[in-house]
Amino acid sequence: MIDAREKKTILFVAALASFLVPFTGSSITIALPAMAAQFNADAVMLGWITSAYIISAAIFIVPFGRYADIVGRKKIFLSGVIIYTAASLACVFAPSVGFLIALRFIQGIGGAMLFATSLAIVTQVYGTGERGWALGVTIATVYAGLSLGPFLGGVLTGLFGWPSIFLVNVPLGLVTIAFTLRGIRHEWADAAGETLDRAGAVIYCIMLFTFINGMLLLPDPASLGWIGAALVSGAVFVWWEKRAGHPLIDFSVFSGNRTFVFSNIAAMINYGATFGVGVLLSLYLQYVQGFTAASAGLILVAQPVIQMIFSPIAGRLSDRIEPRIVSTAGMAITALGLSFCILLSPETPLWVIVGSLMLMGLGYGLFSSPNTNAIMSSVEKRHLAIASGMNATMRSIGQLLSMAIAMFCFAVFIGSETITPAVYPALMTSVTVAFIIFTALCVVGIAASWVRGTIHTDSD
Repeated sequence: MIDAREKKTILFVAALASFLVPFTGSSITIALPAMAAQFNADAVMLGWITSAYIISAAIFIVPFGRYADIVGRKKIFLSGVIIYTAASLACVFAPSVGFLIALRFIQGIGGAMLFATSLAIVTQVYGTGERGWALGVTIATVYAGLSLGPFLGGVLTGLFGWPSIFLVNVPLGLVTIAFTLRGIRHEWADAAGETLDRAGAVIYCIMLFTFINGMLLLPDPASLGWIGAALVSGAVFVWWEKRAGHPLIDFSVFSGNRTFVFSNIAAMINYGATFGVGVLLSLYLQYVQGFTAASAGLILVAQPVIQMIFSPIAGRLSDRIEPRIVSTAGMAITALGLSFCILLSPETPLWVIVGSLMLMGLGYGLFSSPNTNAIMSSVEKRHLAIASGMNATMRSIGQLLSMAIAMFCFAVFIGSETITPAVYPALMTSVTVAFIIFTALCVVGIAASWVRGTIHTDSD
């Protein structure tokens, strides 16, 4: 029996781990110009610093989620924290942009272990009536990381250089490891005794890698070959999984579960429409508007602070009324905030930028917790790891889609040019076109969020 103290420890370590990853990611967006100056990297290479982590996380989340069911979620969670912390320390000493990108990929492996297990554990120990609140608290720490990341990232970059961003992760990681070892006594291995579908895991990884690589290579014609390979490997994966004794993904989770399917689609679309905002606005504020890294970071804080405030409120609300109502309203508000950014120019007043960010923060805060609650509450307990893994995978694919859109715009309008005043007009065009696409994507997400159907939050 899990007592109140252990439940609080579980929520604390899940929240702390959820803080680590977005803190690093949002800090990096502010540090990109400093990295570009040190490594003489172009806009596309800067995009890869962000994308390498997401690629790795997207590929490995589901396999590690399934493996956690077999060997224990606490064990995989702890391994993820160790890998993420060690990779962060190694990033401090990265001698080149290529080396940094490789280390970010390793960080993604650790992140995959964290996201494949943390929500599943929280969902399992927090029952009906308190699950939405617990998930809201966890997600609020994500926004806390997003909030502190730009500001502290700008300050740290200005005072000590961009490597200090990664160094901060080390003590936070060590604290998470210590509390996990000392405060969590139980283990969760609902599929103990079963075997990992290794062949299915390999095919799954190939499928996602080829698809993601194809997206990120757009508009290069070679991208079509990669996407074609992803479609073929996807067909092979489905064929194999339907015949596997212990499949990597139990497709019965999707069958007839409209809420689960459309909530995941909505999550992917929402991340696809919003994740690239930080990168675009970081470059816009520092290059076009002329703000320092610290000042740009302080401006970008407006969005995640609002997210952090409203996420627990929305999570609690989704324990009482249908999550689709709250989530759909959030998606609509996010689309409105994105639409204002289409009008950005070198002369745009600061209050317009901050106001748009606050609108996006309100929208995303209302969307995320109820949407996650809908996903995790729409499956049986034996499928919690799959639900957690699919939710995290959709998030990663959405993030990659967002970065692919941003990198596509950079490739088309800027090319391989280093960002200098001469290419500021091209950068401005990239930002405008990207926000047009983001807004249109979010409008589609409104429909996906609404048609998910209803759930009964008063039952497990």
